[in-house]
Amino acid sequence: MHTTTVRSPRALGPARKSFIRRNLPYLLIAPSVVMLLALIAYPLLFALRSSFYFWNLQIGPEPLQFVGFENYVQALNAFDFRAALTNTLILSILGTALEFIFGLAIALILLKALPGMNIVRALLILPTTIAPIVVGFLFRYLYDPGGGLLSWVLQSLWLPVPAEGILGSPSTALAAILFVDIWQWTPFFAIVLYASLLAVPDEILEAARLDRASAWTILMRIKLPLIKRTAIIIVMLRFMQIFNTFDTLLVLTRGGPGTSTRTLGYSLYEQGLVNFNIGLVSAMTWITVLIVNVIVALYVFFAFRNEEW
Repeated sequence: MHTTTVRSPRALGPARKSFIRRNLPYLLIAPSVVMLLALIAYPLLFALRSSFYFWNLQIGPEPLQFVGFENYVQALNAFDFRAALTNTLILSILGTALEFIFGLAIALILLKALPGMNIVRALLILPTTIAPIVVGFLFRYLYDPGGGLLSWVLQSLWLPVPAEGILGSPSTALAAILFVDIWQWTPFFAIVLYASLLAVPDEILEAARLDRASAWTILMRIKLPLIKRTAIIIVMLRFMQIFNTFDTLLVLTRGGPGTSTRTLGYSLYEQGLVNFNIGLVSAMTWITVLIVNVIVALYVFFAFRNEEW
C-alpha cells in the first residue's frame, strides 16, 4: 500500500526564499527590461510594417497601397540617400577616430602633475554639457564670413576662406561640421580615458621604467592594452551617436549646400517631418538600422575576438 506524503506550505518556504534570493536582481530589473523592449520593439515593428506601403500624410491619414519593397528600392536608388550615407560614414568613422586620438593625447597630458590641472579637468567637460543645437548656433556665428572669429583667424593666417563662407562651400562645409563635433566630444574621450589610465597599477609602470622602457613602449605595451576594453566600448558608443547626427547639422547647414553635408539623420527628418512620406522614411529607417547593426557587429567581433571575460 502506497502512502502519499504531502508537504506543508512551511516546508516549501526556504526553497521559495532561496529562489527569490538567487533571482532577485533579475526580478528587480525585469520591469525596466520589458519597458525598454516595448519602447524599442513597437516603433521598429511599426516602421517595418509601414515600409511596405505607400503612405504619405499629405495625401491621406491611412496607408493607401501595399507596394512591397518599392520604398526600399526607391531609397537605395535615390542620390540624396547615397550622398547622405557617404557623409554619415565619413563623419562617423573620421570623427570617432580623431576624437579618440585627441582625447587620448589630452588624457595623457592630464596625468602629468602640472600646475592648474584641477581647473583644466573641470573646464574640459564643459563642451559636452552644452546642448548640440546651442553649439550649432555658436559655431554658426563663429563661421560667419562677415566677421566670424574662425573665419577671421583663417584669413589672418593667410589660409583660403571661400567667398560664400566656410559653411556655404561644398568643399569645406562637411569639414566644418566635423570640427564642431570634434570640439564638443573630444573631452568625453579625454575624461573617460583619463579615468581608465588612473586605474593602471603604478607597480607595473614602475617596473617598466626600471627596465628602461620608453614612454612610447609603456603606452603601447602596457597602458593601452590595460584600458582596451573601455576604449572599445566608448568608441562603439560614440560611433553610434555620430551616426545619428542631426541637431548641429540642422542649425549649421540643413544638409547643404546641395547634399554636401546631408546625413542619414537629416534625410530621415526631411522625409518624415517635412515631406510626411511615412512609407519611404520607414524603409530608410530600417536600412539605417541594418547598416548600423552590421557595422557594430563586425566591430565587436573583431575587437573582442581575442578577449577573455
